[in-house]
Amino acid sequence: MQPDATAIRARLLSLGNEAIAAHSLRFFKTEPGEYGAGDRFLGIRMPTLRKLASEFRGVSLSETLLSLKSPYHEERMLALLLLVTLYQKGGPEQKQAIYEAYLANTRLINNWDLVDGSARFIVGPYLEDKDRSQLYTLAASPDLWERRIAVLATYHYITRHDFTDILQLAEILLQDSEDLIQKAVGWMLREVGNRDKRTEEDFLLKHYRAMPRTMLRYAIEKFPKEERKQYLQGMR
Repeated sequence: MQPDATAIRARLLSLGNEAIAAHSLRFFKTEPGEYGAGDRFLGIRMPTLRKLASEFRGVSLSETLLSLKSPYHEERMLALLLLVTLYQKGGPEQKQAIYEAYLANTRLINNWDLVDGSARFIVGPYLEDKDRSQLYTLAASPDLWERRIAVLATYHYITRHDFTDILQLAEILLQDSEDLIQKAVGWMLREVGNRDKRTEEDFLLKHYRAMPRTMLRYAIEKFPKEERKQYLQGMR
């Protein structure tokens, strides 16, 4: 019998761990005013969720989207893992349906791990041979997670030595006040540098004095110690 959202929920509830859940509430910043405020956790770690994604790989798109609407963080993560698998195995129509459903439900993709485990596997690949203006619409969103989706989607292109979008988005988000956006942009710039250090350095030499410290530190993390010091002291 094909698995459904009810079976997924029951399986997750059977695996919950209160101690892990309590730790997750702190780790994912769920207090009022924090970025994960109000989220709920069952207490299930990622390796287990990845195994469950294999166990439930036959679930339909419609049932997966029901799981994505869960109040439980781990259930939403499992749904996103299943969406990634469905996307990778799907034909053009299925890929389009998953991409559209993903963007229609960004309010549910509402923490950094949920974004990071899905945007670069769905949004990035889907837009690879299409108009990528949606990335810039997301980057201009007042929603933190939509902006992070835009940034993380570019990882797909970076691995293919296509740096155009991340460099443009980095300029747009250069003064973003959110720590999680600064970290994401710095991380992607570092990934550019891992493949083409000159391209990253050209960007940094133009912008590093205006970059938030967090973004800069992430971007230069792999640089030699003396180079990092020069950037941080404004001496490049």
